[in-house]
Amino acid sequence: QAQLVESGGGLVQAGDSLSVSCAASARTFSRRPMGWFRQAPGKEREFVAAISWSGATTLYADSVKGRFTISRDNAKNTVYLQMNSLKPEDTAVYLCAAQIEEYGRVYPQKYAYGYWGQGTQVTVSS
Repeated sequence: QAQLVESGGGLVQAGDSLSVSCAASARTFSRRPMGWFRQAPGKEREFVAAISWSGATTLYADSVKGRFTISRDNAKNTVYLQMNSLKPEDTAVYLCAAQIEEYGRVYPQKYAYGYWGQGTQVTVSS
């Protein structure tokens, strides 16, 4: 069964940078737009960033625009999220997801995504 596995989370201080990765077990994910979401305790899962299958188009939540960068390496079946100038409010479990539709548009809505990883914890201390 195809899987998405996140890594790279950890504990950092406000203002620091951190990069998280998402490794896909199947090449089918190289044909799908990919996204990062996050979920803090007691809160809804929210969209962070997404990238088209080719990497040509990216989409960001307003709260992370200018601080986070999403990228992908299809040869390695891996998607990355570079997070700079981290804030305590960025603390959450970060989840990688793949859209249901291959070669489709990039969407911020959760319902467009059919494959999810287990998540990696990112904690930003003040």
